[in-house]
Amino acid sequence: MADCARSPNKKAASMPQALTAIPLSAPVRDEPFDLIETIFGSLAAADMTLKDGDVLAVSSKYAAIAAGRIFSLDDIRPSVRAEQLAGRYNMDTAIAQLVIDEADHIFGGIELGFLLTEKGGVISPNAGLDRSNIPSGKAVLLPRDPFRTAETIRRALQTQLGCRIGLILTDSWLMPGRYGTTGIAIAIAGFQPIRDERGKQDLFGNPMAVTQIGLADALAACAQIVMGERAEATPFALIRGAKLDLTDAPISSADVSIPWRHCIYVESLTLGLLLADEPGKVTV
Repeated sequence: MADCARSPNKKAASMPQALTAIPLSAPVRDEPFDLIETIFGSLAAADMTLKDGDVLAVSSKYAAIAAGRIFSLDDIRPSVRAEQLAGRYNMDTAIAQLVIDEADHIFGGIELGFLLTEKGGVISPNAGLDRSNIPSGKAVLLPRDPFRTAETIRRALQTQLGCRIGLILTDSWLMPGRYGTTGIAIAIAGFQPIRDERGKQDLFGNPMAVTQIGLADALAACAQIVMGERAEATPFALIRGAKLDLTDAPISSADVSIPWRHCIYVESLTLGLLLADEPGKVTV
């Protein structure tokens, strides 16, 4: 049998560039620290450097810890509303209060101790609050201004390295109706996060009507695979080979988050919800 590695490949020259995601280890932290210095230390320890076109994925929780976004639950004073939500959804009252303080909107919740919220254009449980990989009795909130944080990190790295890169603050997210988490881009800097395919033709010449590719979220999912969720201590990932449109223009949640009225999940389960006596109602 022929050796696959040595078999001739006439199409090799036209093959697309491979995408790689390389995890980078860093010290475990539970109090504020110098994030930029830590990133350079992680790159040096891995004998890696950043090049033009690379994307660095940074754990949003790690960035939040660096900025001091850690809270002791014993210091939180729950309001009456927090106590009501905690009672209804089987939550810790301090957690309920933090979610109230952080969320831009609370849709509802489930009795497993989670509220469905919107914060900064991301729909997620408990406004992104995290109690994993942090000492017991504490909670980490998302960075106060994720997009500004991402841009600040990117500019600091580019200034010192002299290259143009993209940066993603990553988190893990539950897909509606699916088991398991996947990576999501909480914030982006340095590249266009959406590739618009509308108006272009598919394989059969049909014009694409609604497709826009979420590049930032796709790359965040790739990074999350190698960064891990538990005890890996790899809060960074270097992504190389992504075809991106680099930019120095500011990016905000408006560039990646659609209005609720255009979101099939939110709209269908709120204003678009079928009533019990309407045709097509499904009982689960």
